[in-house]
Amino acid sequence: MSIPSGPPAGHSRPQGASRTDFGGAVYGSLLATSVVATASAAGEHPRLTLVLLLLVTGVVFWATHVYAELAGERLVGEPWSRREIRRVAGHEWPIVEAAALPAAAVALSGLLGLDYAGTAWLAMTVAVAQQVIWACVGAARAGATRGQLATEGVVNLVLGLIIVATKAALKH
Repeated sequence: MSIPSGPPAGHSRPQGASRTDFGGAVYGSLLATSVVATASAAGEHPRLTLVLLLLVTGVVFWATHVYAELAGERLVGEPWSRREIRRVAGHEWPIVEAAALPAAAVALSGLLGLDYAGTAWLAMTVAVAQQVIWACVGAARAGATRGQLATEGVVNLVLGLIIVATKAALKH
C-alpha cells in the first residue's frame, strides 16, 4: 500500500507543516471487512466471486470518493483540470489498495485448506488488522503520544469488531 502524501483535497497546509493522512487506508479496510461480512452472511460464494466483490467495491467507492471530492471543491462554472483529477484520484487510491490484502487472503485461502467460512474469517481478520495498523501508523507519523496511539488502535479495533460481531450474529 502506498504511503499517502500531500494535503487532502480541499485543504491547504501551513507553510512548512507536514501532514499524514491514512484515512483512505483505514476507510478501505473497514469497507473490505464489511464486504466480506455481508457477502458471507448472505451465503457461500466461490473465492473468485469474493475476490472480485472486494476489488470492484474498492474501485467503485474510490471513484465515488474522487467524484465527491472534486464536486465538493469545484468552483461554480470552473471545469476540473486533469492535474486536479489525478491529485484527488491519487489521494483516494488507498481505498482500493486496502481491498488488495483481504482479496489476496481470499485467493490464497484454498492453499491453507480453508472452507468458505474459514476464508471469510481470514479475510476479515486481515482487513481489521490492517485497519488498526494503518490507523496507528498514521497516528505515529503525526507525532501522537503513546496514549493517543493506543486510542487510535482501540477505536479502530472496536469499529472493525462491530462489523465482525454483526456477521457472527447474523450467521448464527
